Amino acid sequence: MKTAIITGGATGIGASVSAILAENGYNCVISYNTSEERAFALSSKCNSLNFSTVPFRCDVTNSADVDNLFKFTVEKFGKVDLVVSNAGVAEQKLITEISDNDWDKMLAVNLTGCFNCCRAAARVMVPLHSGNIINISSMWGIAGASCEVHYSASKAGVIGLTKALAKELAPSNIRVNCIAPGVIMTDMLKGFSLNELEELRDATPLSRLGTPDDIAEAVLFLSSDKASFITGQVLSVDGGFIL
Repeated sequence: MKTAIITGGATGIGASVSAILAENGYNCVISYNTSEERAFALSSKCNSLNFSTVPFRCDVTNSADVDNLFKFTVEKFGKVDLVVSNAGVAEQKLITEISDNDWDKMLAVNLTGCFNCCRAAARVMVPLHSGNIINISSMWGIAGASCEVHYSASKAGVIGLTKALAKELAPSNIRVNCIAPGVIMTDMLKGFSLNELEELRDATPLSRLGTPDDIAEAVLFLSSDKASFITGQVLSVDGGFIL
């Protein structure tokens, strides 16, 4: 039985990823930071269906926390086969209004957090000559978004990290890929008005907004043997938004 760690695994995209991987036979460690109640509720629901999940608190910006997450997983399940680095934050501001703290927090969670998880993953996967890492970026990491300079920069960094690490870890039989979601209906859209959401829907060639399950299905594919010859790639799941 394979084992997966999903950061930000209790809400939004992460919750759907945790559920679909558990449903498909993975031991899932649902990593959360502030969403404790939702993490335990999700784990309980999955386990009631005879899936194997466990919640674990981890602040991905803290490398010691991340190391403890991986240590816990190896001690409980014996290995780590898959890491989905999904934990992230978002914010809309003019660049002139982005404070040093805003910038530092965005980079710390979205990019340093991803780095911490990838480094920890490499430490446990390389000796086994096996593993799979999937990082969650954003379409704005490819195209850039107005009034989201710090977010776009952090997600572009995730793409660069993914490509470099894929080259580094390929000789160890470890695949590293990236998913770039489009506009997905999660809590991150809470600040948008109905009119703004409609405009985003109209700007999407497939004429709908994405769901967390859309991203979870992409994760399931990239984690499977069907994607065994795919590494270093950025899979856009955005309904054609940035075509």
